[in-house]
Amino acid sequence: MTKSELIERLSFNAGSLNKKEAELIVNTIFNRIGDALIEGDRVEIRGFGSFTIRLREAREARNPKSGDVVRIPSKKTPFFKTGKELRERVNCCD
Repeated sequence: MTKSELIERLSFNAGSLNKKEAELIVNTIFNRIGDALIEGDRVEIRGFGSFTIRLREAREARNPKSGDVVRIPSKKTPFFKTGKELRERVNCCD
């Protein structure tokens, strides 16, 4: 599902919302999750999952084309862990 499909479905299911209002709601949620992660906070949505930031240490790698050693600096990356309820819903019908 894409962001535009999510907006479409939200406006359809919540009959009183038009697409502009649904888009504002979706953008506000996504922006707030991003802002919280930038601030170093953890975001947990019960039954769905949690978003955190993980630190990837600096390392050395090789350029596959030339074989030269390349230094990769440390960086922060967003990480999502599914919640138990979502994991069970996805795996219910195997």
